[in-house]
Amino acid sequence: MQAKITVLPSETIATINPNLYGHFAEHLGTCINQGVWVGEDSKIPNIAGLRDDIIQAFRKIAPPVIRWPGGCYADDYHWQNGIGPKRDRPKTVNVWWGQTIEDNHFGTHEFLNFCRLIGAQPYLAGNVGSGSVREMRDWVEYCNYDKPCTLAMQRSANGSPMPLGVKYWGVGNEAWGCGGNFCPEDYAAEYKRYATYLRDFGNTPLYLIACGPDGNKADWTRRFFKKLAGADQRFGCRIHGFAAHYYCGTAGTATEYSTDQWYELLHKAVGVEQLIVEQRAIMDEFDPQRKIGLILDEWGTWHPPTPGRNPNHLWQQNTLRDALVAAITLDTFNRNADKLVMANIAQAVNVLQALFLTEEEKLVLTPTYHVFDMYQVHQGGRGVRTEIESPTVSFAVGEEKRTMPTLAGSASIKGSMLTITFTNVHARIPIEAEIKLPAFSARDAELTVLTHADLHAYNLFDEPEVLSPARSIIHIGADTRMTFSPASVTVIRMKL
Repeated sequence: MQAKITVLPSETIATINPNLYGHFAEHLGTCINQGVWVGEDSKIPNIAGLRDDIIQAFRKIAPPVIRWPGGCYADDYHWQNGIGPKRDRPKTVNVWWGQTIEDNHFGTHEFLNFCRLIGAQPYLAGNVGSGSVREMRDWVEYCNYDKPCTLAMQRSANGSPMPLGVKYWGVGNEAWGCGGNFCPEDYAAEYKRYATYLRDFGNTPLYLIACGPDGNKADWTRRFFKKLAGADQRFGCRIHGFAAHYYCGTAGTATEYSTDQWYELLHKAVGVEQLIVEQRAIMDEFDPQRKIGLILDEWGTWHPPTPGRNPNHLWQQNTLRDALVAAITLDTFNRNADKLVMANIAQAVNVLQALFLTEEEKLVLTPTYHVFDMYQVHQGGRGVRTEIESPTVSFAVGEEKRTMPTLAGSASIKGSMLTITFTNVHARIPIEAEIKLPAFSARDAELTVLTHADLHAYNLFDEPEVLSPARSIIHIGADTRMTFSPASVTVIRMKL
């Protein structure tokens, strides 16, 4: 099968915001407790109760931002329960995820310390569903105010005399569902009320994020902005970001799927591009200067419950197919860097499309982690246009026949380095491609490939290297022919 790839370094899309490579951690199953947090007295090596192996592995992929405490959990979370001496923190019921008991030992300070240790900016999701304007307003003051008010002095007594400097604040989560079952107009009214009181305490300007739709729902977005803007089409409150959610779901199960189901899920992942393009176009009707950023603060696969695991904890294995979902999605973000400002994969540890799986003292890096590692070089780069002429592959969804391109990707330039990333979704056939780099002289390039002969391959605690990237050096020129392995993710890096 033949393909043609033309990279156009002079045709810039936009700077790829590092926040497109963001993460999400919720109090759900063992994402926080036993995942990120083990406590200071744990036999598992830790830094102030935070797993050391998670910290080191996270640092390696340069995480730009991480969202917490939810998710649905955010709209029943009261931040005061998670501060002060741990012995005094109340035990509360997690009403959304199996009614497990939360000891609240992992709270604001622990999360901010985790962010500091891994090098990420914190993104706090506030409680609109069961909380109050006063509660969220006080959380902002507690975190950010730099003068000796009561809340700032309480923060100091709890170990942080200096302001915590939290910039990103979500005004609720999934307002259309677990965040209050609002209609767009009612949520817009609530958003305006909250935004009125969420002030820039101290020296950290807030970036306030409103809840967008569940998937690519134009009606929610248009009705929300129409209500928010009012008859004079001028926003009477601060809004900096608007966050949709997009789960491509599943086809088959996490580890058992046919070849057609392999393609079906990857085709669903491709659908995120339509959301980005169409949601941004609707926002442009109200915000033509793009002062409000489009965000995708939950995305990823969502497979059926894993047998033998608590179905409320959303633990799932992570295979080569999930890795291609991640690569397809990140390439889509890169190609649309002019339309999207932040995205957060769901979730970091032990939940949904996790980067890490833990079991007591054991840690395994998933195929999705390796894709984030391979693609991190795009962060902060200048996205450039890439033309790909690719053969298609056909597959069945029930009795319906569908097709999708076999090869897709993106490119960016950072400093003197050009990075090109590709996926070949074909389950069996390698793709031979002609790569054209106009006005480019021949030189060596670094090649990194993630693939496996088994479409269902994944890493185990006792076999952690079943799926891991292979690196080599290739020679590439203005016109080069290259073969992309089936079911593969490929990164090419070279000096301009």
